Amino acid sequence: MRIPRHTLIQFSDVHVVPEGTLLHGSVDTLANLAEALAEVEAADVRPTALLFTGDLADAGDGPSYRRLRDLVDKAAARIGAPVLYGMGNHDTREDFHESLLGAPRGDHERDFVHEVDGLRVIFLDTTDPGHHHGDLTDRQLRWLREKLTTRATHGTVLALHHPPIPSPLAILEMLTLRRHEELAEIVAGTDVALIVAGHAHHATCGSLGGVPVWIAPATAYSADVLAPAGLVRGTVGGGYTRIDVYDDGATATYVPVGTGAPVYELDVETLRRYLAEHTADTGADAAQG
Repeated sequence: MRIPRHTLIQFSDVHVVPEGTLLHGSVDTLANLAEALAEVEAADVRPTALLFTGDLADAGDGPSYRRLRDLVDKAAARIGAPVLYGMGNHDTREDFHESLLGAPRGDHERDFVHEVDGLRVIFLDTTDPGHHHGDLTDRQLRWLREKLTTRATHGTVLALHHPPIPSPLAILEMLTLRRHEELAEIVAGTDVALIVAGHAHHATCGSLGGVPVWIAPATAYSADVLAPAGLVRGTVGGGYTRIDVYDDGATATYVPVGTGAPVYELDVETLRRYLAEHTADTGADAAQG
């Protein structure tokens, strides 16, 4: 049985709004995130970290960041996992640093490296203030190249906000990451096991420079990738991601916010006994065959 060395829980595009308001007049985004965090807390998993990949406050305002921090800090303490916050195009650098991180106000990029028990998480700030597309500077690309010259014991997960791969929604192609070809050249052949991003509000997978790429769903609401012609539509229902890192790679699994009505429920030991009784012993079969 393959058991992951590390599990990350990724939340993206949570779009928290000030108290007493709803996103687009209908979505309680903080409640969505609270429900997702409660699901993680109740699950049989102890995450290495909770990873947030941008668009954390819809208007990038201090009160919304403080609402987010209050909720997440308490949940993370119960879960027993550190929190890694990355920026998106809706975030504002000054309030992000001051109200969310509790750091001095600043307009610098939020690039960082977090290492725990042999796993390295690198976050690249792809925001271009005043614009919704993503970009990287020469300095950031040099910085990433230098970091990746050293391999981490259990590999690297590279996180950013803007997708470095195409979106099935043509209009969103205007808003993806620029200079993705250069990023592909830098990550090729390194220890990066997975690249994760957000921004699009729909789950998508692909690859860049030979590295698997996962674009996370939004916790706030979903983009309809099969909307009627000429229409762009957001729909109720969000999600988040479970990322498992193994010795030979990584997987990303979509998790919807909110548990659906059960089709069945079994305790683990009952299921284990059933599977043992109904699983062929391939080694014995081969010997007899």
